[in-house]
Amino acid sequence: MRWALVKVSLAVTAMVVVAFAVPLGLVVREMARDRAFSNAERVAAAVAPALSITTDRDQLERVVASAGSDAAMAVHIPASDGGGALDIGRGRAAGEDIAAVRGLGRVSTSTVSGGSALLQPVALSTGEIAVVEVFVPESEVTNGVGTAWAVLAAVGAALVLGSVAVADRLGVRMVRPAQRLVEGAHELGEGKLGARVPEEGPTELRLAAVAFNSMADQVVQLLANERELAADLSHRLRTPLTVLRLNAASLGEGPAAEQTRTAVEQLEREVDTIIRTARDAKPQTAAAGPGAGCDAAEVVRERMAFWSALAEDEGRKWRVAGADRPVRVPVARADLVASLDALLGNVFRHTAEGTAFAVDVHNGDDAVIVLVSDAGPGIPDPEAAMARGRGSGSDGSTGLGLDIVRRLAESTGGDVRIGSSVLGGTEVRIWIQLDGRERAPRRRGHRGTVRRRGPGRLAASFNRPRSLP
Repeated sequence: MRWALVKVSLAVTAMVVVAFAVPLGLVVREMARDRAFSNAERVAAAVAPALSITTDRDQLERVVASAGSDAAMAVHIPASDGGGALDIGRGRAAGEDIAAVRGLGRVSTSTVSGGSALLQPVALSTGEIAVVEVFVPESEVTNGVGTAWAVLAAVGAALVLGSVAVADRLGVRMVRPAQRLVEGAHELGEGKLGARVPEEGPTELRLAAVAFNSMADQVVQLLANERELAADLSHRLRTPLTVLRLNAASLGEGPAAEQTRTAVEQLEREVDTIIRTARDAKPQTAAAGPGAGCDAAEVVRERMAFWSALAEDEGRKWRVAGADRPVRVPVARADLVASLDALLGNVFRHTAEGTAFAVDVHNGDDAVIVLVSDAGPGIPDPEAAMARGRGSGSDGSTGLGLDIVRRLAESTGGDVRIGSSVLGGTEVRIWIQLDGRERAPRRRGHRGTVRRRGPGRLAASFNRPRSLP
């Protein structure tokens, strides 16, 4: 906006200067010419009275000498009955120009070498017409014109520079509040909830700053209320968790009892983490630093070992692929565990007993893809399933599981897509970006699948069918 104002001011001022300076310069030149020829006419008029009295050469030479230099004046007297033609002084005009002036009987000018000649007709006592010639050099015609044009150019340049300076100051006054508003919006988007914008500048920008600050205050208040609500709800879970822990302690020994106690302890840890995070006044918006993250393959093996007991009880076949070697991902271990549990819990919750499922880990150069697939009936509307809080409509489904998975992937610059698996049911694909670069939304293909380009071996392995054990 600043440079746009400067350009507009420059263009308008330049047009105004040209519109006034050019005609004024032409008027100055014409005035200088008129002044030079007026002086020449005054010199010629000084000789006219003498010509009307006498045509004697000596007397006329004295008159010419007293009127001015004979190098700039000449008198042309035509031949008469008493004698021949008489030319006094240095004549420059052509004979036909002089004859034309005698015939017309009025003042005329003609172009000669080095300037112009003023030809003034004068009637003699004999009735003949004499012509007084006054030489007007070019320097006298343009005397003062160059200086006047230089002054006009300087004044025009000063006006242009002045208007540009004023427009620049006005542009700064308008642009600076807008820039601060943009910076404040970026800071608020990055999680800096204390970002505020000075309420200054033009009226419109002041109103925008007031609205922005009011919005930021409301965002802070809403987040505070949400943290308090999450902390209160999580704190209410302590009582039933205590009962579960006591009941789990009385189950005795055995794999099922040990898994139950482990699940209760993990649930207690998660609740404590939620309470501490919710009570923290500073939202966790910073990205994971160098070295942060976890081994996705280890997490997959651990969670599949946890869910395998329930799978055996329900007669489900399951498979794990690609988790035989370390696969580092830039996400917290607890977040990846929660995401896998959410997906595997959905498999057990929304498919019939005996339905097979599988977890595949694909490690690429710039991304890690985790596929959770099953042989169930599939999801008819993947977009609705990805919507936060929609759920499946069944009891116990809040619709937040897939949202947890989505936020995990998007925190690395990746995403989550739902499609059809090679087992015939649903496939949830988690794309975890390794370099942290944001990716553009990818085009969805038929039935919610994703068409994307990635590392060759990684993309080629997406739809590779594998048999279940």
